[in-house]
Amino acid sequence: MTQLRLGTTAGRATLAAAVIASGMAFLDTTIVNVALPAIGDELSAKLSGLQWTVTGYTLTLAAFVLLGGALGDRHGRRRIFLIGVGWFTLASIGCGFAPTIEVLILARLLQGVGAALLTPGSMAIIQSSFAPEHRSRAIGAWSGLSGVATAVGPFLGGWLIDVLNWRAVFFLNVPLAIAVFWLGRHTPESRNPLVRHTRFDVAGAVLGALGLAGLTYALIATPEVGFSSPQVWAGFAVGISCLISFVAVERRRSRPGVGISDREGRPRIVAMMPVGLFGSRTFSLLNAYTVVVYAAMGGLLFFLAIQLQTVAGYSALEAGLATLPMTLLLLVGSGRSAALAARIGPRLQLVLGGVFGAAGSLMLLAVDQETVYWRDVLPGAIVFGLGMVSHVAPLTASVLSAVDDAHAGVASGINNAAARAASLLAVAGLPMIVGLAGAAYANPEAFDSGYHQAVWWCAGAMAIGAVLAMFLRSPRLGRFRTRRAPA
Repeated sequence: MTQLRLGTTAGRATLAAAVIASGMAFLDTTIVNVALPAIGDELSAKLSGLQWTVTGYTLTLAAFVLLGGALGDRHGRRRIFLIGVGWFTLASIGCGFAPTIEVLILARLLQGVGAALLTPGSMAIIQSSFAPEHRSRAIGAWSGLSGVATAVGPFLGGWLIDVLNWRAVFFLNVPLAIAVFWLGRHTPESRNPLVRHTRFDVAGAVLGALGLAGLTYALIATPEVGFSSPQVWAGFAVGISCLISFVAVERRRSRPGVGISDREGRPRIVAMMPVGLFGSRTFSLLNAYTVVVYAAMGGLLFFLAIQLQTVAGYSALEAGLATLPMTLLLLVGSGRSAALAARIGPRLQLVLGGVFGAAGSLMLLAVDQETVYWRDVLPGAIVFGLGMVSHVAPLTASVLSAVDDAHAGVASGINNAAARAASLLAVAGLPMIVGLAGAAYANPEAFDSGYHQAVWWCAGAMAIGAVLAMFLRSPRLGRFRTRRAPA
């Protein structure tokens, strides 16, 4: 297989294609929050419709990202990557032309599937295509440039909405996708030859998706139809039963591995979520930390984007600029944070991540009708951003160090899915908890009250994360390593 080098045309083109494609997926997790009030106004959507606009994308991405990686390993990483880019782009066009909120939600669900195909492929292509001596530099460039896409999302989205309209946010993906296909001509194909001895965990993927979908539907529907409604109970029943079945199915799967057949001689089904990994106390604690912290982050950013526009009277561009310090700090400080964690261990930084996150959330309680940016928004955004710098990079490194090298890929995928699922459920459930429904997002008085309650919940979740981090036993990343592969 061709081993690429950064200084060559093929190396630069492959890296650029991976960065632009993953940037598209990352962009659409941040850029849409700023567009929510404009979408609701034009499409006459209720708050539930705006929730589904956000959670629909996250739902299918979280549910199928592990399956997307497995498809690439079997059928070709470049092929599945480009299929994902095409799928994502067509769904983006559907979002841009959506005449109703229902059509937009459907297109967002499909967009998430495309993101689940391209996201794991972008990293896998770099890992498998570049020569070992160039690989770390390529990965570093991918991480940094993809971070730029995340950072500019709210600003770029706000500018497009103010100059054109919210539909331009989705049409932006078309020229980016054309660039990816053009650059992708230089990308070599790669596969994992061992996966031909395995079968896909289709049951696990379907049960996981249905479980998240059922809970999401029930949480979003409750404020509008009532907790006693049959469809709400049906949603909870489907969600809980499917998630229980998902765990049961994953437990029954044979020990993770490749090249081994079952008793009937058929290729083994490799578990999508090897339950044995949770036998590591550290791995379990880190994923619990991920759930509470990313739930807080997802919930806060969802509410803050609407609060700034509906209550504080910001334009879409101003709302996007308001949160830019958070992602700029993350972009600049992640490398240093990761290096520090490698020297002293991640526990202190994970604790501080929760503490700073809680403090920053509480500082953002000052956002209201009389908001002054320099006094009421910027200090909280900076402190919350410092919390993100403290925990994001050390958390990723800690998860990878908590398991054997053979399971690093699936461990990273599980943690990524946990983060996205937590954000999904927070956006779905927080409005129900604080009593917001219908057109409340457009009512400054009603939304302001719900916002302040939601921020307290987010601050509490961050504080819980800090407490969980205190129970991490190993002081060094290298000492997280388990001694044997989990069953």
